[in-house]
Amino acid sequence: MSYAIAIDGPAGAGKSTIAKLIAKKKNYIYVDTGAMYRAMALYFLEEGIKADEAEKISAACPDVDVTIRYENGEQIVLLNGRNVNGLIRTEAVGDMASASSVNKDVREKLVELQRALAAKENVVMDGRDIGTCVLPDADVKIYLTASSKVRAQRRYDELTAKGESCDFDKIEKDIIERDERDMNREISPLRQASDATLVDSSDMTIEEVADAIIALCK
Repeated sequence: MSYAIAIDGPAGAGKSTIAKLIAKKKNYIYVDTGAMYRAMALYFLEEGIKADEAEKISAACPDVDVTIRYENGEQIVLLNGRNVNGLIRTEAVGDMASASSVNKDVREKLVELQRALAAKENVVMDGRDIGTCVLPDADVKIYLTASSKVRAQRRYDELTAKGESCDFDKIEKDIIERDERDMNREISPLRQASDATLVDSSDMTIEEVADAIIALCK
């Protein structure tokens, strides 16, 4: 029997960092659902499709194959067989992923791929609707959050460390807007599953959060 840990929460709450650490500690597969949405978004951008062109996005879905595999302990995101690790972490791709993820066809395609993976492997999966929609029968469900100020500061530090110039107030404004969009979208909005444990990481270290979640695993 495979075991599943679902971690949901808003942008910048540290979901992927925590999920990766838990997967490493428990020797599970980390399924980066955000990276899968980003890979699809990259495909749409490369095809010249805009965020508001819903019909074109739907029509392109059958042409997209996104898979995740591990090589030497590193996660490789494959878009139609091509390694796109170095291309999917830009702000433009992130914005397109957030905008296109409201599309029913995009979500259905990716949910199918994610469930197939969880059916055969022990997984840690993070996203916006894992516990509520993708893996409603997950063994452990977490809703991970942090204040918008803390989340903006983390993003600001991450970007400045890469040498990118950025504006803290704009980052926080973008995060608040993204929360609003994710919580109010029609399909699978961001919300805490009724059986999920709330974890606020604002004043916790990464290790403390990971250990608290691992302690919930039976």
